[in-house]
Amino acid sequence: MLTLLTNDDGIFAPGLAAMEKIVRTFSDVAVVAPSTEQSGVGHAITFLTPLTAKEVFNDGHRRGWAVDGSPADAVKLGITEFCPRRPDLVISGINSGLNAGINVLYSGTVAAAIEGAFFGITSIAVSLEWADHPEFDRAAVIARDVIQSLLARKPATGSLFNINMPTSAMRGQPALRVVPMSVSRYGEAFERRVDPRGRSYWWATNDPPPPPSPLESDVTALAAGHVTLTPLDYDLTHRTGLDDLAAGAWPIAAG
Repeated sequence: MLTLLTNDDGIFAPGLAAMEKIVRTFSDVAVVAPSTEQSGVGHAITFLTPLTAKEVFNDGHRRGWAVDGSPADAVKLGITEFCPRRPDLVISGINSGLNAGINVLYSGTVAAAIEGAFFGITSIAVSLEWADHPEFDRAAVIARDVIQSLLARKPATGSLFNINMPTSAMRGQPALRVVPMSVSRYGEAFERRVDPRGRSYWWATNDPPPPPSPLESDVTALAAGHVTLTPLDYDLTHRTGLDDLAAGAWPIAAG
C-alpha cells in the first residue's frame, strides 16, 4: 500500500511529520507538500507560471518533495511525477486548525484531499484544533485509528472524507461522530484598525460565532468534544435545481 501524504502548512510542519511517522506503521509513504504555508488558498492551482520542486532531506535521510505551489499542485505533481507508483490513499494533514463548517470551502488541506479524489484515489483530510502547544503525536494516533476503521469498511474508490479533532479529545477516550458539514454562516466581520502611518487596514475576525442549531453537524460535535468524520463530495451540482431548470423550453433567438 502506498500513501501520498501532503498538507497546506508546508513540508516542515510538525503536523505533517507526526502523520508521516504514524502512517509509516501501516503503509509506504511518499511525502509531497508545499514548500511554504498555504493555509486558506482553497483549490488554487498554478498554471500561468512554471512549478518548481526540490527534494528535501533531514539529517541525510530523504524526506520528500517540496513544491513551490498550492496543496492541489503538490497532489497533482505527487501523483503524476514523484510517486513511485499510483498511490492507494491520499492523506492531507495534520492541519494546525480545524477545517469544519464553511471553512471546508476555503481549506487548502481539504482541497489537497479533493484533488486526490479527482484522480479516483480515496482521500482524507485531517485537522486538529489550533492550540499554543498542539499534541500532534496523540492526534496522529487518533487519526490512524479512524482511518484504519474507515478503510476496513471498504469505501468506494475515490471517496473523500474530512476528519477533525478538538483539543479536548487529546485526553481520555474520545468518541467519534459521523456528521454532516455545517453550512451556517459565521465569521463575516472585520475589525478596522489604523497603522502607524495613519492608513486603514482590516483584520478578519471569527464574529459572529456559528448560530446555535438543534441539528448535529461537524461544528456542534466538535464543540461537544467529539472527533468528527464527514464524507464529502466535490460535485457542486444542485440536483433539485437542475431538474427544475431542465423543465420546459429555453428559446434562444437565431443569430
